[in-house]
Order: sequence, then C-alpha cells, then structure tokens
Amino acid sequence: MTHAIRIHSVGGPEVLHWEEVTVPAPAQGEILLRQTAIGLNFIDVYHRTGLYPAPLPFTPGLEGAGLVEAVGDGVVGIEIGDRVAYASPPLGAYAEARVIPADRVVAIPDAITDRQAAAMMLQGMTAHYLLRRTYRVQPGDTILIHAAAGGVGLLVCQWAKHLGATVIGTVGSEDKAALARAHGCDHTILYKTENFVTRVREITNGAGVPVVYDSVGKDTFLSSLDCLRPLGMMVLFGQSSGMVDPLDTGLLAAKGSLFLTRPSLMAYTARREDLVVAAAELFDVVAKGAVKIEVNQTYALKDATQAHRDLEGRKTTGSTVLLP
Repeated sequence: MTHAIRIHSVGGPEVLHWEEVTVPAPAQGEILLRQTAIGLNFIDVYHRTGLYPAPLPFTPGLEGAGLVEAVGDGVVGIEIGDRVAYASPPLGAYAEARVIPADRVVAIPDAITDRQAAAMMLQGMTAHYLLRRTYRVQPGDTILIHAAAGGVGLLVCQWAKHLGATVIGTVGSEDKAALARAHGCDHTILYKTENFVTRVREITNGAGVPVVYDSVGKDTFLSSLDCLRPLGMMVLFGQSSGMVDPLDTGLLAAKGSLFLTRPSLMAYTARREDLVVAAAELFDVVAKGAVKIEVNQTYALKDATQAHRDLEGRKTTGSTVLLP
C-alpha cells in the first residue's frame, strides 16, 4: 500500500499525518510517478496553516522527482522509466507515488541527481524568474537578497554572482553569514544586530540598490523600500514573518517612484514553454558548476512534522529533501 502525508485540518506541524492512500491510474494527459525525493519549501507551510487555502483533506507539496511508472492516454515525449521532476500544482508531492499532469514535468539530465532535482526545481526556478525575468540582473548591479542563507537565497547569491552582480544579503547568525559568503554573497548583514538600511546605504555610498528580493515580508518590507534607489524595484516573493500590512501606494511615489511586484513561480511557469526554458537554464548553470545545489538536510517523508518544525524554527540552511 502507498503512503502519503495527509492534512485533515489546518494548523501547526502536528496536523501532518502519515496515512495509507490509494493512487489511481493516470488519466488522459497524466503520468504515474514513483517518487524518489520530495522538496521541502516554505509554501508547504502556507498550505498547512491555511494561509494559502486548499480543499480538505489534502496531501501537501509542490515539488518532487522520481521514475515514471505509467503513462495515460495522449501523453507524448514521456516513457515508462524516465526520470522526471516538477515544481507545480496540483498539490500532492508528499507521497510515495502520485499522478500528475504530464505537461508539468521535465526530464532530469544525466548530470543531475534525483535529490538535486527535487531540491532545486521550485527554489531554482524561483531564482531564475527573480534574476532573469522580474528584474533582469546585469553585470555591475548591486542587489539585496533577504534570508541569504536560505534555500532560494543561496541560489540567488550564486547565480547573481555568476551574472556579475555584487550581492548584499541579510542573515540571522554568524554561521549563516559565513554560509552566504561561501556562496557568492559579497556583503552580509546580521539583521538582528545591524540596521540593514543603514548598511545598504553605506555599501552603496548612499545610492541604494536597483532591486530588493524579499521573502520575509512583514518584518522587512517597509525598510526594504528604503534600501532602493529611485525607480528601484521591490520584489516581494514570500512572507515568512507574516503578511505585509495594507500599503498606501503613495508611499512608492514618495520614496522615489518605486516599482512593487508580488510574483509567484506558478504564474511564471504556467505556460509549458516557459517552464521548459526555466528548467533548462537552471539545469545548465547547475551542470556548469556556476550554481551548486546542496541538500543540507534530509528527512524521511513520514517525519515531515519534524521537518516543518525545523524549517519554521529557522534551523535549516540551503535545501531540504524528504525521502519516501
């Protein structure tokens, strides 16, 4: 019998339950995937707590990798035995096996392991759209990334450095500062003891940065605006500290005609062709060694409760993978 993590009511990590499930045969346009690794992401917490509502009961998770075991009618270009990965709705990644639309998966190159693929798809394609589409980083840019030692943060640091940017990152400890610096972060700011606005202004000689990438949200948002140069772009792509309060948009004008966007990976990869391009460019920089995917924590899938506790307690660095 196949097992999966099921959520019957939203709440804390204790609502994650390891249960037997029945997996249907793949329907038209679907594949059956026997999963070998599953990515852990903060968006999983948002679904678990109900911040991002999902019909109950449900199996959480948006990212995984594995082997194709069966192919539904109408599926072309995918065969039984293929290694594939995904980072996309529908929910259901926290399972030993699942069905998923075939147009949501991509083939894993030989140079990439299953664990790397499961750890890199959501965070890596997030880094891709942040750096290559939302604000296209150019050589010579100086950028600010919050949570620089987190999963997305470490990828952004490496990729931005590869693109020729100077990277400023906020972190919560000396250990995380060292980790961020080892991954291309030029200037680390300990946000618990340093004023990051003051430090960013010092580093940029008062000019500010053209872009701030902020996944923290409530605790950093308003101060992040003060780090931007005129016409700069505020990219809010998460809210690990809580939702941002309602904003008087006149503040954007007062602070220098700033741009504000709240992007999501799902919008950037909704079209199959965009998904394929993003994954290909991600796989390319990883295969070249410009961006290293480091799985710093692994948990058994049945221990997802502890994995969520550690993630929310900021005890994890880099990428985390759940193993069926």
